[in-house]
Amino acid sequence: MTRSSPRTALRRTAGSLAAAGLLASGSLAVGAPAQAADPAFTLGGPAETALHPYPATGSPQKTSLGFTVNNPVQGEDEEGYRGEVTYTLDLSGIAGVAAIDVAEDTGADCEITGATAVCHDYGVYAGLSTVADFDLTAAEGAEDGASGTIQVTGSADGVTFVPFSTKVTIGGPDLVMKQLPFEQQLEPGDVQPAPITFTNRGTTAADGVLLTLMYSRGLEIPERYANCEYNGEAGEESQDDFAWSTALCSVEGSYEPGATYTLGVPLSVEATERAYYDTFIYRINEDSAAQRSAQRAGAPFTRGTGPELALKKVTSSARSGDLNPWDNQQEADFRTENTADFVATGGKGAGSVGETVTASIGFRNEGPAWIGYIRSGEPVATVDFTVPRGAEVTGKPDSCQGVTAAGKYREEQLGAPRYVCDSSMTVRDGAEVALPFDLKITEVVPGAAGEVAVRNTWLSDPDLPFDPTPGNNTAQLVLNGEDSGSEDTGGTTDGTTTTSGSTEGTTGGTAGSTSGTTGGSSTSSASGSTGTSGSGAADGGGGLASTGSVALMASGAAAVALAAGGVLYATTRRRAERG
Repeated sequence: MTRSSPRTALRRTAGSLAAAGLLASGSLAVGAPAQAADPAFTLGGPAETALHPYPATGSPQKTSLGFTVNNPVQGEDEEGYRGEVTYTLDLSGIAGVAAIDVAEDTGADCEITGATAVCHDYGVYAGLSTVADFDLTAAEGAEDGASGTIQVTGSADGVTFVPFSTKVTIGGPDLVMKQLPFEQQLEPGDVQPAPITFTNRGTTAADGVLLTLMYSRGLEIPERYANCEYNGEAGEESQDDFAWSTALCSVEGSYEPGATYTLGVPLSVEATERAYYDTFIYRINEDSAAQRSAQRAGAPFTRGTGPELALKKVTSSARSGDLNPWDNQQEADFRTENTADFVATGGKGAGSVGETVTASIGFRNEGPAWIGYIRSGEPVATVDFTVPRGAEVTGKPDSCQGVTAAGKYREEQLGAPRYVCDSSMTVRDGAEVALPFDLKITEVVPGAAGEVAVRNTWLSDPDLPFDPTPGNNTAQLVLNGEDSGSEDTGGTTDGTTTTSGSTEGTTGGTAGSTSGTTGGSSTSSASGSTGTSGSGAADGGGGLASTGSVALMASGAAAVALAAGGVLYATTRRRAERG
């Protein structure tokens, strides 16, 4: 029996890379779950895993195998499912083909007994996240070409799991992607060639290859090839993926062991006017219908209309037995010299004593850049709201935390004098983040004003590093002013709606507005054109700040080592006092 303790620190950040669907362990086979009363979660992982043949001498080489779960929930329940979850792996199909063990740093608490592995976990985050990681080796005596299947199922109260199976094969191609020497400090409009190159270091030829390209919102690949299909175009407000565009290119042919291949004509990677922090991911797999379906993950794609993308052989060398799916992928992070103007939004409202006013505060990103901390998973900004005199908060967005007037921790969340609300880890250009509060009028104070500020997540360093116009980072919410009955549409107070409610305040929190952009992200929320609430925490401190350093965007390989891509994740956030 093999047992592993849970890995708790790396669950959430992986969501962003998982959203990319490009874990180093292979393509993620995830399907579109049925829409039903019961939540439907989809299990996934690599469509196929190849193992190095059992050696004549020495120990067999390990191959990592990770399983994932996709919770497609959006809107009010963005935090995901809460409850005990059990995952079961039927290993009988790989008897005599492969041996399996629990990886040391796996995600869930797993035990292997005989031909069954059982993993216990708590909760399923919204988006794509890790189930567990395993180590596979060829079984002694297994012949080259032998194969078997692992079946994965899940169970939890009130939840339906779409099962998953992966094929395990001894021997095969090993496609290794070469890292390209990109210039990483850019300006909007910069274009770089991407002569993507890979080598087959495996034991057999690859029958066709699938090139997967993923690029975040600030990047663009201008070419549109006839043998490629595209999803999440950079200018679109996609509901399927909060930050990424994807291109899948199928290239026919036999790609021999020991040979190296490159594009006939290099691709172009362009930093657009939206660029700030961005990532380009490029991956190579043997092509198949299952592989293409796995990478599509149920999302819609459109085929290109240009010439066909072609590959050519450039070298041939001795064969290698390095069947390692973790080297199929390379990633590049870019920092573009650009700015984003965050404008705080307040408003006006009126009410008599005992009435409840609903007011929406927040901010909008007037660009030109989008801001996304997709590596660190940290919030982009914080909205800091001081409640006007004569009013008491009776309902708030889940992402907002009540604190004392000095910004210290406060147990009781309603009725606080001040609220801090973290944004998500991405805020699109043009996005409006709306945070509705219910305010019960306890005393009519003419012209009572509460400040709304959008700032960095560290109060000790409040300036937004990307914002060139800090003068519009504050606004006011005014109650019972002289003209408070009219809607204000100018300056820093537009975007707010106010209404007079009943004389009884609400007793529960008001959920934040739904996200206009989602994706296999493991964060609790995302920013979109309709506004969003950011990730909420139950303590009173500020989130670990995204300082604007590329260092926060740890390399894909490092993130994978941490645990990543549909499988990796969560940075643990320390909280600092907001006072």
